[in-house]
Amino acid sequence: MNSQNLPSGPNPYPPLIKVGQSPGCLLQVLWFIFIGSWLGGIVISAAYVCFLLIVTFPLGIMLLNSVPTVMALRQPPQYVSTYGPVRVPQVNIVVRTLWFVLVGWWLAAITLSLGYLACMTIIGLPIGFWLFDATPAILTLRRN
Repeated sequence: MNSQNLPSGPNPYPPLIKVGQSPGCLLQVLWFIFIGSWLGGIVISAAYVCFLLIVTFPLGIMLLNSVPTVMALRQPPQYVSTYGPVRVPQVNIVVRTLWFVLVGWWLAAITLSLGYLACMTIIGLPIGFWLFDATPAILTLRRN
């Protein structure tokens, strides 16, 4: 071990590469203006209606996790290394369930509302898209 408490020799941790699959900025803005703004509202409303029944609950979570894609064509980032795709470890399901029941559902609603408000101005579009991207993590503590 060296002075920085790092393993000596070749790097045991391969570099991670973030692979982005989202289309260009202009296409995302045009999609949001003409389709995403109204379709996103429908998807969000449908998701919260799905939360009313136990049977459709997973569908509601799936719909809210897809909000960044529906509203702005933004895909979650994928990480790859020299060994292949990297899976991000998730928080315990019990903790995630408690988070959703106690905090996630209303905090995600506030976040989505703020995202809509931010997207009403051209200057706020990047902030609104960032808030839409953060929705899955806020809703269920999902890690990308």
